Amino acid sequence: MNKRPAAAIAPASSIAVAPEPAASRRVAVTRQAAASSKSAADDTDLVTVEEPMEVRLSFLSGGMRREQSISVTMRTPGNDFELAVGFLRGEGVIQGGRDVVDVEHCGPPSPDKGIHNVVKVELADHVEFDAEALTRHVFTSSSCGVCGKASLDAVAQQLPDRPGPPPAFTVDAAVLRNLPERLRTMQTEFRRTGGLHASAAFRPNGRIDRLREDVGRHNALDKLIGAYLIEDSEPLAETGLLLSGRASFELVQKAAMTATCFVAAVGPPSSLAVELAQERGFTLVGFLKDDGFNIYTHPERIRN
Repeated sequence: MNKRPAAAIAPASSIAVAPEPAASRRVAVTRQAAASSKSAADDTDLVTVEEPMEVRLSFLSGGMRREQSISVTMRTPGNDFELAVGFLRGEGVIQGGRDVVDVEHCGPPSPDKGIHNVVKVELADHVEFDAEALTRHVFTSSSCGVCGKASLDAVAQQLPDRPGPPPAFTVDAAVLRNLPERLRTMQTEFRRTGGLHASAAFRPNGRIDRLREDVGRHNALDKLIGAYLIEDSEPLAETGLLLSGRASFELVQKAAMTATCFVAAVGPPSSLAVELAQERGFTLVGFLKDDGFNIYTHPERIRN
């Protein structure tokens, strides 16, 4: 990846970005105590920031450069470039960091909040992008990224074949039980507002390598995946994926676009998530707590 003065993508080494916008903001609130029929005095509360972000693509088509808006998602500002690149990986538009030449914010920041809400991703010339196949041009809600899909056929997109045998990733049950507490400790913005989801990459010894937060659970995972791609490294290689909430089909599908074979969620999985994990040879853990968890697929990777 090439680096431009104002861009955030660097050549497989580092990222130089402007300070990230605040992920939380104070708003006015009136507090009501359960034991009182009268409203308390006016106060303020810290809430998670949610703003729309448009993703635009610059790509080569018919020997000419074209630019097209492909998605609008509601997200927590911060790590926007990671979010855009991770989203493209999940949609199958790119396979690795070298498919991206540059990422930058477009246009001026919003006049009222000073937040950049448009990100342009420039694809390398060798990337074959089918604009008609990617129909996710409509609004995507922060709670369900699949809502913007134009058809169920798009949800059942072709997943890449795994090269060689499944990764040899195993983890002790005791290590798994300690992960939720480690996750909470590292969720700095969640501790401030209680309003953010998290996705994290963890090692077999329980160390959390990376963590990303967002108001949307699918955005948090896209940010995590994008962080690897911007460094031009394979997402979630030799690590498991830890989710702060439920394991939906879309999240397991995004995980299937990476190198991991292990997904652990604090919440429950959906039926389609279990089916996909079984089909892809994933270990899928749900209801992960300090006193136990459920193993839905491939328990052989967990040592007692």
